[in-house]
Amino acid sequence: MLNILEYMIIKIKPLSVNEVWQGKRFKTTAYKNYERSMLLLLPNIIIPKAKIKIYFEFGFSNPQSDIDNPVKPILDILQKKYKFNDSQVYEMNVKKEIVKKGSEYIKIEIE
Repeated sequence: MLNILEYMIIKIKPLSVNEVWQGKRFKTTAYKNYERSMLLLLPNIIIPKAKIKIYFEFGFSNPQSDIDNPVKPILDILQKKYKFNDSQVYEMNVKKEIVKKGSEYIKIEIE
């Protein structure tokens, strides 16, 4: 058993999302609406063309929500809004908070 200060190195090539699914995937109406809203709500800022660090904090009302589910859709929206390629992201930190229903949120910090 590893204690909290230890780490693991697994010698295997990580799979990309594109390698996980077979065939075409199509955006749902809910995602199209979400993308449109996010693009309007995100502030107009300039992202440096360098190694990017992103911090995500998700306020979920359902404790069963998976911490990683919203990351890829939001990352795709961020790169569309700020004209960078997600291959420039070298570090991500993701945090999950539980909030009352109706108080859900997304906090994003980009360096």
